[in-house]
Parts: sequence; structure tokens; C-alpha cells
Amino acid sequence: MIKFLLKSITCLFSFTILVNPVLSFSQTKDTIGTKALLAKIPETIKFSGYVDAYYAYSSDSVGINKFQKFPNVSPKNNQFGINIFQLSAQYTAEKVRATATIHYGDLPSGAWSPEYNIIQEANAGFRLTKKLWIDAGFFKTHIGTELLLPRDNITSSVSVITYYEPWWQAGVRLTFTPNDKLLITLHVLNGYNTFIENNKSKSYGLGVSYALGEKGNINYYNLIGDDTPDGVETKHLRFLNNVVFNYEFTKKFKTTIGVDYISQQHSSLGDGTQSAAVYSAILTLKYQLKPRFAIYARGETFSDKDGFLTGVITDASNKQTGYVANGATLGAEFKPAENAYLRVEARDLMMENNQKIFHTDGANTNGRIEAMVHLGVWF
Repeated sequence: MIKFLLKSITCLFSFTILVNPVLSFSQTKDTIGTKALLAKIPETIKFSGYVDAYYAYSSDSVGINKFQKFPNVSPKNNQFGINIFQLSAQYTAEKVRATATIHYGDLPSGAWSPEYNIIQEANAGFRLTKKLWIDAGFFKTHIGTELLLPRDNITSSVSVITYYEPWWQAGVRLTFTPNDKLLITLHVLNGYNTFIENNKSKSYGLGVSYALGEKGNINYYNLIGDDTPDGVETKHLRFLNNVVFNYEFTKKFKTTIGVDYISQQHSSLGDGTQSAAVYSAILTLKYQLKPRFAIYARGETFSDKDGFLTGVITDASNKQTGYVANGATLGAEFKPAENAYLRVEARDLMMENNQKIFHTDGANTNGRIEAMVHLGVWF
């Protein structure tokens, strides 16, 4: 196990340097900022809501009212729909806090846990010391370059790696804020993207976020665990690493860069005794043309040749393989108010040549074109 971890960490840093010599950044996953955690907190109860409606078109002909492949945001073709409707309650006080969010719509139906499907998060906690909190319950994931909701990302759609990373988790979280720039979280969880445990072991995660002044931050997230069911002799220890960099270079221009490396024991298609790995990188740019109008773009690459995340398919050349994909996204955003947006977005997703997983005009193809319009308001 130690050799496996050392090999995984070495590969992670080699891949990070190769793809992006400047370390990456992203927004922190916690709704309460570092400064707020350190400050004295008055007792408050906050209720909030969010609605995202959409119209989407896809060149992949899956049929009326069926979800597209990778069914997260705007998953139904050629129709109007609701991505998400959610209501939240958040209680904060000097020594205790709690959060509960319920949601409904195509996003939870297509991409959320089948167990406790209506619950997005429900957790409670208390302050151990001035700088340390403990929380337990159901959480949104602490991992990922992109977050769950369209309002929290530059783009409305999410990349392939985001779809296959954990979105929800159940367990215990420690949050430590040694100063107003550094946020550290430790997680003990039931498993990878699950509310319900399937074996006797637990998964463990780390989150480290460092603020780069007022312009951005740099983050590292990980998760290690084995979700192999009890009774199965061959184990599959998985080690996920995610490095994210968010930065606002000027008031008009900002970027998000994310690199992911995931390794898993005994998962190579060529040799089942060897480990396999997933690589991914995302670059997202946003330019504010006017105070209320912006344009944005995203490039993504994803490789899971051994299929331990995506599953194994037989491609057009009769080869067993996992998904390998590249994508490009372009969009424009109009914000009529600070708590609302109208986005028009297009995406071109291309699999490897022989991975003809889409169906267009009566023929199997390795590419899909998507177009979507989103209208979102939160309160």
C-alpha cells in the first residue's frame, strides 16, 4: 500500500508539472469563508432558494424525454426543463451550526444519489476551539475544479471529470482555520460518491485552500479509500488528487485551472495485478466585456483508458477500453441582477476515434455537439 501511495503521489506531481507548471486554484467548497470562521459569529437563521431553468439541444439522438450520456446539467434533448430547484436553511451561532438543503429537478434525477435523492446536504456541527469546528452528516463534495451548481461555476455545463468525481458524501468533517488565508479540512467518509456504506472500511479526505490576497486562491483536495465489497478478495484502493487554481488577473479577466490524477490498485486492463490511472485537466477563462455581460470558454481533456471510473466498453476496433475525451465550450452570460443570470452555451465533446458512443442521424459517432440556454435566480 505504501509503494502504491508513493507511486501515485509521484505521478500526480509529474503530471501537474507537465500540464501546468504554475500551480492551480479554485474557490473553496465551504459556504462560510475563512475570515467568518475566525470571527465571532452572531446567532442567525438564513433561508435561501435557487432555480435554474433550461432549454437544451444535443446532436446525440437518445430519444424523447431520456437523459443524455453524462446526465448532469441540461440532460434532456430538445425540450425545456428545470435543472434544479432547491431550498436551504442555515443556522449559525457562536458554538453550533447546521445546514439543510433539499433539491429537485433534472440534475438531481440524472446525477445525484438514488438513496436520499431529495437531500443535497444536511449536517450539523459545533466549535471545538476558536479555530476548529467539527461537522457530521451529509455534505456536498469537498473535491473538484467545478462545483455542483451552475451559479457557482463560470460555465453552466460541467466537464467529464467533474461528472465522474464524487458529488456527495456522508461522514465527519474537521475544519481548521489557523489564519485568515489558510483553510484546512479533514474528512472521514463512508466512501466514494455514496451516502450508504458498502463495506467495513472508510475513506479519508483532505482539503487545503490558501488565499492569494483578494484575487484568488490555490487548493489541493484528495480522497483515499477502497469501496470493494466485503468478501471480494482483490482490493481496489483508490487515491484521488485534485489541484485547482482560481485567479482574477484584472477586474475583467479571470481563470480557473484544474488538474486531476486518480489511481486505483488492480485495475489495469492489460494486467489485473497492476494499478491504473485517470488523468484530466481543465482550463476555463472568463472575460467581462461590460458590467453585466461576459463571455467565457473552457477546454478539457480526460483519459480513463482502463475504465475503472467510466466503465469498460468495446470500441469500433473491438478493443476493450475506458473513455478518452476532449472538449471545448464557448458561452456568453448576461446578469440582469447580482443574483441572476442568462447564459447561452455551446459545447463540442469528442471521444477517441473508435469510441462511437453517440448516435446521430442514424449512425454511431464519437462526437456530440450540445447547445443550451440557462436562466437562473437565487434568493
